[in-house]
Amino acid sequence: MATKEHKTYSLSEMKDRYIGKVGSAERDDYEYELRMDILGKLIKTTRMERRLTQEELGKMVGVQKAQISKLESSANSATIDTILKVFKALKAEISFKIKLEGNYL
Repeated sequence: MATKEHKTYSLSEMKDRYIGKVGSAERDDYEYELRMDILGKLIKTTRMERRLTQEELGKMVGVQKAQISKLESSANSATIDTILKVFKALKAEISFKIKLEGNYL
């Protein structure tokens, strides 16, 4: 009895097929959402490592507990200023990498 071979796909190939090719609006939206979700999880993990409640961190940053909760579930709604304040309050360093496409002078 012959065994049927199965084609395997890389994660990148699956994303290309089901989300969209790199550079497409759908893929860019997906990648953005993923990064914001990861950022929120990093904030929550760091807060918990520092043994702070959402309320305590909110007071340190100058926002309500609800804002910290939203930030931890997805950083989409936060301003860069708020994100920077949160990481400063957590005594954590954050850096941004900016890549400009093309040769603009």
